[in-house]
Amino acid sequence: MSWTKVDDILVVLCTAPDEEVASKLGKELVEHGLAACVNIVPKLRSIYRWQGSLCDEAEVLMVIKTRTGKVERLGAAIKAGHPYENPEVIAIPVAAGLDAYLQWVRAGTAEG
Repeated sequence: MSWTKVDDILVVLCTAPDEEVASKLGKELVEHGLAACVNIVPKLRSIYRWQGSLCDEAEVLMVIKTRTGKVERLGAAIKAGHPYENPEVIAIPVAAGLDAYLQWVRAGTAEG
């Protein structure tokens, strides 16, 4: 098992209103090579302020693995297919990971 430092892999977090929307978006991202993997975490609760009102909503979380070179297109694809006016799309750099997994992410998001 080899542990490798990296600077080209991101985890992107995105909330969605339900599993159906998250599944549709996730499949599109993987099919188009914008993400190597999308985990869908159900039963998330979000508390936030929107347009002056306090909201308390059930949501699901998408945990998306991608490359830095794909993040602009990934964000545009999420925005185009997401029902929210202002969807949460936050990219977090990965500092290190198991080499074989990182290579798999790169292969799943390769150009071509």
